[in-house]
Amino acid sequence: MKRLTLTLCLASTLTTAPLMAASTNSSHNPGTDYRRQWHSDILTGYQSLATQSQTLAKQAEAYCQAPSPEAFEQAKQAWLEAFLAWQKVRFVDFGPVEQDNRAWQFQFWPDPKNLVARKASYLLKDDAPITPEKISESGVAVQGFPMAEYLLYDQAFNNSERALPADHTCKLLAAVTRHIADNGETLAHDWKAFQNNYIGSDQYTDTTIRAAMAGLEILEERRLATPMGLRGNGKRSVYSADAWRSEASLIAADASVQGLNQHFLPAFSKLLKDRGQASLAENIDQQFNEVLANFPELDRPMAPLLADDKAFRSLQNLYIDVTQLTALVNDRAAVELGVVRGFNSSDGD
Repeated sequence: MKRLTLTLCLASTLTTAPLMAASTNSSHNPGTDYRRQWHSDILTGYQSLATQSQTLAKQAEAYCQAPSPEAFEQAKQAWLEAFLAWQKVRFVDFGPVEQDNRAWQFQFWPDPKNLVARKASYLLKDDAPITPEKISESGVAVQGFPMAEYLLYDQAFNNSERALPADHTCKLLAAVTRHIADNGETLAHDWKAFQNNYIGSDQYTDTTIRAAMAGLEILEERRLATPMGLRGNGKRSVYSADAWRSEASLIAADASVQGLNQHFLPAFSKLLKDRGQASLAENIDQQFNEVLANFPELDRPMAPLLADDKAFRSLQNLYIDVTQLTALVNDRAAVELGVVRGFNSSDGD
């Protein structure tokens, strides 16, 4: 799967082509300044994820204890806010998020075999109690946002006899959202503890840049081009997008760009300017604004835009802007900084 491939490929290149000579003990090493800011900015994103995930778990529990249409909508809104918080730090594919496949635990995607729905059906047919241990041993398709999304949003499931607030389904929702919340809290804690290692190791400058590059490639190629029919079988299909059940595919893309803009760009822009690339830094900053200017108009379901040729143009405009941003960061800036991409980083399995 692509993100797993990216993780392996990026990890294999950590020791190659370092942007700066290894001088981690030097108080004059300018690389520590960039990494210090990146660490702080990413920590802010992780802390937001932890907070929003805790809110999600509490709202899910509150709904199951006292079901009502209002409580159901509050649970769905809490899911969306926590999911968007994850999207903002989704590009970070190294460090503590690699432990125990945490990234996959947060979001099992792509899911071409609809494994999330199959796993839900299996667990809900099983009379065994839904416990934290059961969730932990059931695999990444069960443990994250897509499973909670399925229980909250899937139309066919919501018309079935097992729809929320059915008792067993509520127990599954509560257990999954608690797992997400625990992972969010642990990830924020572990990233904070990772500070000295991260700031003190020159290799993480390149690693952080490669993570942003990979995040942009995934957004361009898999999250936009594939459902738009520009890749793969050439057919438009919302089912190739992530978060299609909640109709949040595009608002999630918006959150990912916002996350890169907030948690990656400030230190990256300073790095480029310090390397004599002020004009390029300004162009990248402007292109981030161009991408974000497509929203909030595109904070809406993707499916109608795929179905109507006239509406499809707005998706094309977004795709063009993302492509231009990816080219600026992954080609021009990477070349100027001597950052080498991970092998085959834009290809899926």
